[in-house]
Amino acid sequence: AAGNINFSQIEFSYPTRPNVLILKGLNLDILNGKTVALVGESGCGKSTIIQLIERFYDPKSGEVKMDGVDLKDISLDSLRSHMGIVSQEPNLFNKSIAENIAYGDNSREVTMEEIIQAAKDANIHTFVTGLPQGYDTKLGEKAVQLSGGQKQRIAIARALVRNPKVLLLDEATSALDTESEKVVQEALDQAKKGRTCITIAHRLTTIQDADLICVVENGVIAEAGSHQELLQKEGLYYKLYTQKT
Repeated sequence: AAGNINFSQIEFSYPTRPNVLILKGLNLDILNGKTVALVGESGCGKSTIIQLIERFYDPKSGEVKMDGVDLKDISLDSLRSHMGIVSQEPNLFNKSIAENIAYGDNSREVTMEEIIQAAKDANIHTFVTGLPQGYDTKLGEKAVQLSGGQKQRIAIARALVRNPKVLLLDEATSALDTESEKVVQEALDQAKKGRTCITIAHRLTTIQDADLICVVENGVIAEAGSHQELLQKEGLYYKLYTQKT
């Protein structure tokens, strides 16, 4: 897979509320290797777009394609093996740091070398090697307490260990203080290189250098462009941006 993703005329409602359309004919082209940021008010459907890419749900109508193939025609295992996901609350287990990172690709035996490379790319290797037990350090309630930023970087390493074509970032820095956010942001910038990246951001400051910023409103992409282009339009993005900064 190269990582081109294409939404065409997508309509979607959640199974629990079938009559409430969240997406109403949404079109979106995400090009291989580009970073696309989704912004908009809470509940506008940003997370839904990511859920459709992961195929947690299928659209009511319309097509989501990856490299020209309808996602419904790709096996779930194969589809998800191309994706790395970093969400707001990383789910770490009561196992070693190495095992937590290796969990990102449970289709095979991940080597220690790969674990270390992923950790380096995620800006966490130096921290881990500074712990008395290094990569064998157990995480969990009774074990090492990590800061939000450290957990987040282990989650990034976990996403990178499968060497995904597509990186999905759901509010990946919104739970952090500014100092941790900076370190995590640097790790994410490193992780995005050469990959298609779709990111949902609360803090608009983190997405200014995205190749394309899409404002989701009323179930469609209401506005799209670079940070500068959208500010010059003085439309929806401008309003969100001036409210939040």
